[in-house]
Amino acid sequence: MKKSALIILCLFSQFIFSQTLETEVLLKDKISIRALQLYDGKVWYTGTDSKFGYVSLKDSADKKQIKLSSENLQFRTLAQTKSSFYAINIASPAKWFTIQKSDLKVNLNMIDTTKTVFYDAFVFDQAKNRGIAISDPNEDGSSKNLIFTYASRKNPKTDFPQYFPGEAHFAASNTNIAMQGNWVWIATGGMKARIFKFNWSHPFTWKAIETPFIQGTSSQGIYSIDFYDKNFGIAVGGDYTKQAENINNIATTNDGGETWQIQASGKNAGYKTCVKIRPKSKGRDIIAVGDQNIEFSSDYGKTWTKISEEKGLYVCEWVDSHTLVFAGKDRIVKMTLR
Repeated sequence: MKKSALIILCLFSQFIFSQTLETEVLLKDKISIRALQLYDGKVWYTGTDSKFGYVSLKDSADKKQIKLSSENLQFRTLAQTKSSFYAINIASPAKWFTIQKSDLKVNLNMIDTTKTVFYDAFVFDQAKNRGIAISDPNEDGSSKNLIFTYASRKNPKTDFPQYFPGEAHFAASNTNIAMQGNWVWIATGGMKARIFKFNWSHPFTWKAIETPFIQGTSSQGIYSIDFYDKNFGIAVGGDYTKQAENINNIATTNDGGETWQIQASGKNAGYKTCVKIRPKSKGRDIIAVGDQNIEFSSDYGKTWTKISEEKGLYVCEWVDSHTLVFAGKDRIVKMTLR
């Protein structure tokens, strides 16, 4: 267990004063982690080398790790229902695994042998037991690789939007899908950076929405989205080959993703892979992490303050309104705002 304290002068929750950011390394391992779930006081993760496991938020000695397959698979997705975790590896063949929460028994549910398959994210709405896993499109711009589930039953029949040439998704942090109530949003990047939107009440009717986000090359676009409610949401990203660039890489919406407004263009710390809105903040407080730093906004994404230069972290999640977990290259970290 490793702890350190950094004194930071920044704006949090409408107050300007010196705060302590306490950092605790929960897990160190030879692994790259891009998907997290919180359950039963533990941080659950998937990663490289077919690794799946957990570490306790209260005692880092309480941990367990298993392999989902004897093959060297890479996982960038992790979803959960009340009884199970779900994970699909990237690349083809893509294998969908279920891990029972009660005993960590692993079952192989499905194998997708589509040549171009590459699952980028998998998200479940636990309250309604429904979820979506999204893959990059086929060579013809169609997407037959959409796992659309009610109570874990696959139903792929949908008029999913046609992709533009060079448009796809980023498997950066399992956060290019967002859900609030009956609404679902999915972000794209590459030659186009758009938002695909639908309502569970009409699950086979989708809308593709243009955004002013940076786009036009395979490395540019939206990497992560989050919504506080059915109206307010935020998108972050940029260009992973030019991570210091910070033009048109943050945008917000106040009308449920119908229109997007660029924020802090040229005035933020660059490329980001994950964004999460602080609980109970009504969307005001937001954390965003990228390979090179962590930033915080206390005004709905309009301005940003760099609060850490910790490198190699790709995904984050709020445990509560004062505690976060981050993961990435070889570690899981807990940060507490004091």
